[in-house]
Amino acid sequence: MADNRLGSLAKQTAIYGLSSIIGRFLNYLLVPLYTYKIAAESGGYGIVTNLYAYTALLLVILTFGMETTFFRFSNKKDVDPNKAFSTSGLAVGLVALLFVILISVFLKPISNALHYADHPEFVEIMAIIVALDAFQAILFARLRYENKAVKFAALKLLFIFLNIGLNLFIFLVAPGLKESHPALMGWYENSYQVGYIFIVNLICTGLITLGFLPEIKKLRFGIDRCLLKQMLRYTWPLLLLGLAGILNQVADKICFRFIIPGEEGDVQLGIYGACVKIAMIMAMITQAFRYAYEPFVFGGKRDDADKEAQAKVMKYFIIFTLLAFLAVVMYMPLLKHIISPNYWEGLRVVPIVMMAEIFMGIYFNLSFWYKLIDQTWWGAIFSAIGCAVLLAINFIFVPKYGYMACAWGGFAGYGTCMVLSFIVGQKKAPIPYNLKSAFLYFTIAIGLYFAQKYIPIENTVWTLVVNTALLLIFFAFICWMEKDLVKGVVAFVKRKIHKS
Repeated sequence: MADNRLGSLAKQTAIYGLSSIIGRFLNYLLVPLYTYKIAAESGGYGIVTNLYAYTALLLVILTFGMETTFFRFSNKKDVDPNKAFSTSGLAVGLVALLFVILISVFLKPISNALHYADHPEFVEIMAIIVALDAFQAILFARLRYENKAVKFAALKLLFIFLNIGLNLFIFLVAPGLKESHPALMGWYENSYQVGYIFIVNLICTGLITLGFLPEIKKLRFGIDRCLLKQMLRYTWPLLLLGLAGILNQVADKICFRFIIPGEEGDVQLGIYGACVKIAMIMAMITQAFRYAYEPFVFGGKRDDADKEAQAKVMKYFIIFTLLAFLAVVMYMPLLKHIISPNYWEGLRVVPIVMMAEIFMGIYFNLSFWYKLIDQTWWGAIFSAIGCAVLLAINFIFVPKYGYMACAWGGFAGYGTCMVLSFIVGQKKAPIPYNLKSAFLYFTIAIGLYFAQKYIPIENTVWTLVVNTALLLIFFAFICWMEKDLVKGVVAFVKRKIHKS
């Protein structure tokens, strides 16, 4: 039974991962577009990085853990899944609406406090976007609950295609049309390109909402007050957990403009934000994994076989993410061209940020023990401690070391959360994780990383040849160590070929 559920998890992860990886890959088209069109010294990309960091933080606040709470209550025998969906969806929707109203009323003082007095519309646009995203989060959760992975992926990809198409128009087509047809393009200003990034996002987010009309109709059950009280009791620690967790991701990008104010801060933040995009392949993997793993765990039987399955999943997650880590660092001579050479000085943060993302993924794997025993406040404690470590490193070292301190702050913050969750979790709800193999794989991967870093080769082609050989060494070692996994993959592929 556990193996069947692992197979189902792999299938769902493949679909979610396909949409996530393809979507993020296509979205990477915007990174060279932005970095080649927005000069590093202008600080414009720093503004984009900063405001999207606020958006990520606000999304956690406006959803207040209701995604996970919806899954938890929908799987309870005494709760109607439709009522759980309607209650959580309408609750999030009403909070999001109130948020937009408050931002609109107090727009000027809020914009001044965030150092956007010259462009308060940036703040208002992003407020509307994050409100729509919060509402959509519950709608996407409904699709995951119903195992509608195809529709989930289709809507995610549709947003990406719309976003890329409109951005290409704004940055590549519109400037030419402005010169050839000034009357038609009177609305377009070359100096307002950063603002157009946010406007395009708003248009795409609004259009995607229309794709949820069938799910929105299911909100007709209204808010069950009794159920809402139960859900809020469960979800408030998740809100604290989510806040601490997201602050680990974005606190550096939010605080940076306060620690190093003015143009210098925007320039450094832009370089850091652009280079971090290369490392986000790890975020893609962990996000795709999360989408499939939550229904997998919450729908489990909590028996020994299920614990064994969770241990296997952890091992496979570590293997796959370390492969991804090595692939990115080994092919950095090619991947660095994703961004403009003006931003290359920040590439040294990529391996640090990627390793931090691996720690975050492991922490997510470890986090289910307190969710399953309804003690989610443990997660809030761990994440708060991790966030405190991150903020301390940022405020102490950013003034001297700049954005490099941001990278190491995330590494230390996620590492702290991971270690604490493992230590306490093994006492409260032990899972038989294979620590020996995990340490072995990490040691070899890090050793190969330093090997490629310090091998004195000047020629790019030969560098790639040697790095490919090192990557294949790690892959061969994994195949030798995990023979059962290889056999399972081969058998799975053969079955698929036979069926087709």
